[in-house]
Amino acid sequence: MAKPYKHATLICLILSILAVIGIVIGVMVENPLPVIFLLFPTVIYEVYRTEGASTKWASWVLLIVLIAEVVFIISGIGFDIAGYLGEETLNVSGYDVPLGDIKVVAPALMAVLSVILFMRTRGVYTKWLAVIIFITAFVIVYTLDPTIYNRMLGIAVEEAVYEIQ
Repeated sequence: MAKPYKHATLICLILSILAVIGIVIGVMVENPLPVIFLLFPTVIYEVYRTEGASTKWASWVLLIVLIAEVVFIISGIGFDIAGYLGEETLNVSGYDVPLGDIKVVAPALMAVLSVILFMRTRGVYTKWLAVIIFITAFVIVYTLDPTIYNRMLGIAVEEAVYEIQ
């Protein structure tokens, strides 16, 4: 059964504003934590709104990855996944996630999960939330490592061109 949508437009608008505030602060101070903390309400609302098996799974994994990202950044945990796996990318549902430091891989995975949510959901509000998460994940990567951001942006453009064709 569909979730109530009486206040969904207002909630999504407020979550969009919070994301923009987080993005502006995070980029200004060159720190991903403000971006991440102001993204939490969006991800939690996405978990609440999703209903299908694959979208519910994707939204819960997204929340877990976001929590893990906070732990990685605050505790200073970092290791090179690419070196550990011996691969430069990881294929997740047909999308290549660039590998490197775990702190950068987590938001890259969040971007992929948001694309999965966008593609597999029918709800306008869950799509809206997925777009917020997608954009914010890119900003998190940018605040962590602008060079990986450029690689991710290239992959996103390639995927968009492929989907359009």
